[in-house]
Amino acid sequence: MKIEKFKDNGRYDSYMNLDEGWLDRRVFWEQAIYDREMEQIFARCWLFVAHESQIPNPGDFLTTYMGEDGVIVCRQKDNAVKVFLNSCPHRGNKVSFADIGNTRRFVCNYHGWGFDTAGTLMGMHEEYCYDAGDIDKSQWGLKQVAKVGNYKGLIFATFDEAAPSLEDYLGDFRWYLDMLLDNEEGGTELIGGCIKSVIGANWKFGVENFIGDAYHAGWTHDSGTRAMNNGQPFPAIDMKNSYHASMNGHGWEFGTEGMGDIVLLGRPKVMEYYNKIRPKMAERLGEMRSKIFGSVASASIFPNVSFLPGISTFRQWMPKGPTQFELRTWVIVNKNMPDDIKNEITKGVMQTFGPGGAFEMDDGENWENCTQTNRGVVTRREKLHYRSGISRRIEHPELPGIVYQGQYNDANQRNMYQRWLDLMNAESWKDVPERYSPRLNRKETMGPKAGLKAA
Repeated sequence: MKIEKFKDNGRYDSYMNLDEGWLDRRVFWEQAIYDREMEQIFARCWLFVAHESQIPNPGDFLTTYMGEDGVIVCRQKDNAVKVFLNSCPHRGNKVSFADIGNTRRFVCNYHGWGFDTAGTLMGMHEEYCYDAGDIDKSQWGLKQVAKVGNYKGLIFATFDEAAPSLEDYLGDFRWYLDMLLDNEEGGTELIGGCIKSVIGANWKFGVENFIGDAYHAGWTHDSGTRAMNNGQPFPAIDMKNSYHASMNGHGWEFGTEGMGDIVLLGRPKVMEYYNKIRPKMAERLGEMRSKIFGSVASASIFPNVSFLPGISTFRQWMPKGPTQFELRTWVIVNKNMPDDIKNEITKGVMQTFGPGGAFEMDDGENWENCTQTNRGVVTRREKLHYRSGISRRIEHPELPGIVYQGQYNDANQRNMYQRWLDLMNAESWKDVPERYSPRLNRKETMGPKAGLKAA
């Protein structure tokens, strides 16, 4: 067998050919590629940092990461949200080691530099040791991100002043995202706290799994599904009435008939609840979206947020090097749901997609094995196949975005890696093309509820 060696031409085109449907395995392993991702993707893109339900009151804050940069997300006195680096500008120590809380100030453990909730330097230990002219406090506050935005409760931030607006970044994916965030009056909330776990895999494996890999479910999750669904297997996929839809690297895979996804919880009360609100959901979002929401579905927001409508797991893949990520998982529910339904959904998420969940253990093992196997010097030179459904692109009269027919498909993964490639090659945002179907651009059909509000 002839071993093909890929030559890097200074760009990243040599690592994949998405028209032919293959990827170079090195994108899941090599440190240099990972370092470039941190610069080109995580330091540029809009990244999810919090749900507004986590920081409802002035002084509420949480700590998280944008790429490998630690940040603090804090509600201000005027209810605005600010995001700044969790790093003291004196020697670089964290100024908050808490995951979440309420405070009036952040104080560095090392030398006692203190900052208010807006990140302004207010004072320091033994301040007399600084002579006149040694320091201008107004210039030495905590570094703020370039922009903060809020889409229906999801708070995003970006380090890049030149980044497009959050509205443009999400694009027509908002048409789909509203099924999760705006299917009922009152919006959503995260409940039950955050569960953290560490998986020895490349972060992209989790994202691409959720963006459109329905193909693995009936095989990988067969035993878990039968255990929770009275011996019934994973619901059969209707390839004629199921789709992949992608915009700017974000993707949603779904069917348009049935309520199968919710059945997987094995909790009939949840099924009854959604069937009850479905007519109002149809009035709010249209008949098509009320059907999509109840189907077997999964979705990802590029680069590193994923969720399962119906099952209600919401998660973020935090990169910690090319072969490890921290997974943060929440339960997302409609705020106006009865408490007993919220409890049923929480139990269902724990059974399926938590560290002890049957499906999570299945997936984590696969992702770790995929990552570690690609370590081999010879193995790493081989291509990976991404051609499934490559000729099934369609023009759909109702569905916005780049649409492919059939849930068993690699279309959303190919479009995700196209966005990855665009950003890895681009010198700035002006070099990054929009990736959607212009003829199907549905901004005019999304209605007043599609708008953004200030963070």
